Amino acid sequence: MNRFQQFQRTIIKHYLLGSFIAVFGVGSVFIFQTLSLKQSEFLAMGLILFLSILTMFGCEFFVYQRHIDPIKQVYKQDGAPELAILLSAYRQTERFPLLTVKRIMLPHFLGLAVPSTLMTVAFINGGVLHIPYTYIIYAWCGAFLVAILHALIEFFLTFRACQDLQGDLIRTTIAVYGVDPSQQSTLFISLKRKILAASLFLALFPILLFSLATQIRLSIADSALLVDYWKWAGALLLIITVLAFYGALLIFKSIEAPVKELVDRFGKVEKGEMTAVVNTYSDEFSHLFSGFNHMVGAINLRDRKNQQLLDQFFAVVAGTLDARDPYTAGHSKRVAEYSVLIARECSWPVTDIDLLKKSALLHDIGKIGIRDDVLLKEGKLTDEEFDQIKRHPVIGEDIVKGVQLTEDLLPILPGIKHHHERIDGRGYPDGLKGEIIPVFGRLIAVADAFDAMTSDRPYRKGMADEKAFSILMEGKGTQWDPAFVDAFLRAKAGPDRQKE
Repeated sequence: MNRFQQFQRTIIKHYLLGSFIAVFGVGSVFIFQTLSLKQSEFLAMGLILFLSILTMFGCEFFVYQRHIDPIKQVYKQDGAPELAILLSAYRQTERFPLLTVKRIMLPHFLGLAVPSTLMTVAFINGGVLHIPYTYIIYAWCGAFLVAILHALIEFFLTFRACQDLQGDLIRTTIAVYGVDPSQQSTLFISLKRKILAASLFLALFPILLFSLATQIRLSIADSALLVDYWKWAGALLLIITVLAFYGALLIFKSIEAPVKELVDRFGKVEKGEMTAVVNTYSDEFSHLFSGFNHMVGAINLRDRKNQQLLDQFFAVVAGTLDARDPYTAGHSKRVAEYSVLIARECSWPVTDIDLLKKSALLHDIGKIGIRDDVLLKEGKLTDEEFDQIKRHPVIGEDIVKGVQLTEDLLPILPGIKHHHERIDGRGYPDGLKGEIIPVFGRLIAVADAFDAMTSDRPYRKGMADEKAFSILMEGKGTQWDPAFVDAFLRAKAGPDRQKE
C-alpha cells in the first residue's frame, strides 16, 4: 500500500467516524428524542433520513473525486511525475483540510438538508406526517449546527492526515527536481482563528442545540412560555459566548507568546546571534526552549572548535612558509601581531581585527610559488628575479581563492594581494594609489615593512626600532598610509607594548 492509498483510507475512516458522530449520533438523537412521533411517522422520518443520507453521500463523493484528482495524478504514474503535477498535488494536499470543510458545509449539508426538506413537505401535504412546517426551520438550524461540528472534527483529523502526504510529496519533489514545494507555499491558516473558532463553537454547540430542542418541546407543550424562555436563554447564551471567547483568547495568548519568542530567537540565530533564552515555562514549551538552548550551545561549541581549527590552519600555513627561509622564521606571525596592534589602536571592530589577522598571517603565502634559488638568494636580485618576487601577492591571492573561502572570509584576499602597494601609486602588483588601495593592504604594508626592517637578513643585520620608526615617518603619505603609521608609532610607544 503506497502513501496515497494510506491517505485515502485514513480520510474515509475519519469521514465515516465524523459522519456517524454528527449525523447518526447527534442528529438522529436530536430528531427522534425531541419529537413525539407515531410509529408510522417514525418510519416515515427514518425513510426520509435514509434517502437523504444516500443523496448526501452521492453528492459528496462526486465533489471528493474532483478534490482528490490532482493528488491522484502523482501516484497513478509509474515514472517520475512532471514538476508542475507535483507542485499542483502539494498545493491541493495543503488545501485539503479547507476543502474538507467546504465539502461538509455544501454537498454534505445541502445534500442532506434539501432532499429531506422536500420529502418532509411532501409527507406533510400527503398526511403521512403531522408536524408544523416551522419544524423544518428548526431542523435546518439543527442540521447546520451539526454540520459545523462535523466540519470542525473533519478539519483537524484531515489536517493531521495531510501532513504525512505533504512530507512524501516534498521529499519526492526535492529528490527528482531539487525543488522544495513548501518554500513556494502561500497558504497560511492562523492558529488564532483555529483556536478561537474551535473553542467558541465547542462551548456554544451544546447550549445552542439544547436551546433548540427546548424550543421545540415548549412549542409542543405551551407556546406561551417561549417568550420568557428566550429572555433568560438569550442572556445565558450571551454570557457563555463572551466567556467562551475570552477563554479562547487567553488560551491563544498563552500559546502565542512563547511561539513568537521562539520565532524571534530563530530569526536572531539566522543572523548569527547565538544567545540562549531564559526558560520560564513549566509546560511543553519548557522542552522546546530547553531544546533551543541546547541547539544554541551546540552551535556555539561547534563555532568555537571551527574557529580554533581555522586559526591553527592559518598559523600552520604561515609557519610552513616561514620554514622555507630560516632568516624569515616568524615573519608572518610578527606581521600579524603588528597588524592587530595597529587595528586595535584604530579601534577596529573585533570581527574586522580577526579577519585582518588571518590576512596578515597569509600575506606572503604566494612565495610558495617562487623558486628557492630566487626566494632564498642571499645576494642582490636581478631585475628578472625581482619581477618573479613581485608576483607573490597575486600568486597568494590565487592560492587562497582556490580554497573556496566562505563569504565571511573573502575580505582577507585584498590584504594578501595589495600589501605591497604604495600610497603614491608606485607599488605592485596593480600600482593602486591612495585610498583606492584596500584598507587591509594599506595597514599590513606598515606592519610588513617594520618587521622587514628590524629583522636580520643573511646580507645585513636588522636595524634598531628607532631607525625603522624614522623611516616609516619619512615614508608617510608616499609609501605608507599616514594614519596607520601614526597609529603604529603610538601603539609601540606604550610601556606594555614593547617588541618581544
